[in-house]
Amino acid sequence: MRLILFDIDGTLLSCGPQVRPIFASALLDVFGTAGDLEAYDFAGKTDPTIVVELATSGGVSRDEAIARIPEVREIYRERLAARLDSSRMTLLPGVIERLEELAADPQVELALLTGNWEPCARTKLAPFDLNRFFAFGAFGCDAIDRCDLPPFALDRAESHLGRRFAAVDTLVVGDSIHDVACARAHGIPCLAVATGRTSAAELHAAGADRVVADLSEPLAFEVGAIAVA
Repeated sequence: MRLILFDIDGTLLSCGPQVRPIFASALLDVFGTAGDLEAYDFAGKTDPTIVVELATSGGVSRDEAIARIPEVREIYRERLAARLDSSRMTLLPGVIERLEELAADPQVELALLTGNWEPCARTKLAPFDLNRFFAFGAFGCDAIDRCDLPPFALDRAESHLGRRFAAVDTLVVGDSIHDVACARAHGIPCLAVATGRTSAAELHAAGADRVVADLSEPLAFEVGAIAVA
């Protein structure tokens, strides 16, 4: 049996540029600054990391930025739910077909591994009815550093499914070098999709086990002697 952990933004869907100003508005309300927003790259970052990096770039101390993450989370959660415009979102190629195929496979379990806070993740998935595929996962609520998220996903898989998945029985699917890094930090294979802001060449260089153009391509590949779903 395999556990497949999916990122959201740039992997399953794109919200376009509309999320950045919503996030910035929450930072401005809490800290009075959104920091160096125009130059900042959100790709692959957890929501708490985004708060800390943007707040500190605007002169806020790291300790204050961390302490006030819950305030930002609550404002952003409410505004994202109210303002996210599904007509400006894009479901990425092959996503529904691939998820339905995997969900129908008795040897596969699906979960999330995303830097989004969980309520925000669910808000983004809802317009395309993707929440039905993911009963659990690891989220930005669990840790600031994305590399700390995989153990949360494995613990929740054990809680939900009654079995422990080894790293070699797990697969991370994401679109950024941070997805690759968090998988490699725990010895988990990584399939990278070049549907985000990171090129296939950069994903290869970061150490992805396989890179595909998008999820219309099959996920099956081998890492060593292990066939990964």
